Amino acid sequence: MIKFKAEIERFAEMGEKTGWSYIFIPASIAQQLKEDCKKSFRVKGMLDNVQIGGVATVPMGEGDFIIALKASLRKKLRKEAGAVVEVQLEEDKDFKIEMPQELELCLSDEPELLRSFLKLPKSHQNWYINWLNAAKTEPTRTKRIVKIVSAMDKGQTFGEMMREDKTEKL
Repeated sequence: MIKFKAEIERFAEMGEKTGWSYIFIPASIAQQLKEDCKKSFRVKGMLDNVQIGGVATVPMGEGDFIIALKASLRKKLRKEAGAVVEVQLEEDKDFKIEMPQELELCLSDEPELLRSFLKLPKSHQNWYINWLNAAKTEPTRTKRIVKIVSAMDKGQTFGEMMREDKTEKL
């Protein structure tokens, strides 16, 4: 387990990351967590006294990474941008996101759709699954399953699927 202190920072203008709160993981520490890795990986450990697991690191170039801190996590920490947190991290090798059964059933109605989904990198599959699992009501969950199935049919990435609604409303 790697231990260090990090200041909570916030992106001002950074494209899709604008407004994100995060902690910075310099390349030297990232190398200790997962050697020679330049792409996102999952970590677990502690931020102050709050346990975390399955948290994605986001590559920032030059071997540096960040960990985005959701509002719910900052609330548990009782800290915002500018505050310092005690960080204890290690790679989370046990983390897995399972495909929801209803999504698998809908995709398997057309075998090429399920193949398209399974051909995606695991991290991309996780974007779809996490988005689906974040639905708070059954009607929203159903709409999201329909959108995912449609995206697989159209060969869309997660980002393209999400932007499609915005372009239709213009």
